[in-house]
Amino acid sequence: MGLFDKFKAGLQKTHSRLTHEIKRIITRSPKLEAGDIEDLEVALLGADLGMEMTSAILEAVKKAYETQGRTGLDVFEVAARQVREAFASATPGLVKAPHGPTVVSVVGVNGTGKTTTAAKLAYLVQSRGQLALLAACDTFRAAAIEQIKLWGQRLKVEVIAGAYGADAAAVAHDAVAAAQARQAAYLFIDTAGRLHTKTNLMQELQKVHRVMAKQLPGAPHEVLLVLDATTGMNALIQAREFHKAVPLTGLVVTKLDGTSKGGMVVAIQKELGIPIKFVGLGERADDLQPFDGAQFADALFKD
Repeated sequence: MGLFDKFKAGLQKTHSRLTHEIKRIITRSPKLEAGDIEDLEVALLGADLGMEMTSAILEAVKKAYETQGRTGLDVFEVAARQVREAFASATPGLVKAPHGPTVVSVVGVNGTGKTTTAAKLAYLVQSRGQLALLAACDTFRAAAIEQIKLWGQRLKVEVIAGAYGADAAAVAHDAVAAAQARQAAYLFIDTAGRLHTKTNLMQELQKVHRVMAKQLPGAPHEVLLVLDATTGMNALIQAREFHKAVPLTGLVVTKLDGTSKGGMVVAIQKELGIPIKFVGLGERADDLQPFDGAQFADALFKD
């Protein structure tokens, strides 16, 4: 299955709801009335495209209607074009440190799929023939350490772990040292889930990052925030707050295949300008895909 087909399958709920509503609105009248524009706005906001992107799409639709008339107006193409433009400058995929291992800190609130994402990223790197390591820095939950160890066994990725309740920064330090000693290409740090509203937990995350930077200047080279697409616009609030505490280099959006609110990806990109690096479109190890804005836009709006 190609990337577009994966996007199409993963965005089926969002696509179906959105296109159904738009078709209903634009086919009921030969003209584009003020009421139609208002209903379009409701449909776009309902898919969590956000106010900024929704306004941009509506302006583009009105302009196209003025120049082409109703018969020449393709609302789906106009909307897709606006979304494509929003992602035009985004660079998907992982950065690579010029020397030594590239350290990637995977952060987010509980339940977004951080551990699974870290494991899938390691799998992606190893499938390209590069050595990857995983670090079990969620030391608050014994189950988290066991979960990442199981992923490591399944995907044949070495996991650096400490005891339950160990200092997360110390585990991160040891993991960076191990990645250097083994000449790994990438080290993925699975951090503990933390609410963006808890100052003490955010400070602990900052400490983990400082300790890694002392061991390897420049680390972490990537800070990826994992967001659950099913939470809709609440993900935007999480991204905004995490970005204040630990500057984010990219986002990973999981569970896109289980939501009708896939437009939140567009809203976050439009407001914060943080690139979407990867999207989760299913449960399998290879269902984490590098993000492609153009294909995402087409899968969202086009049949």
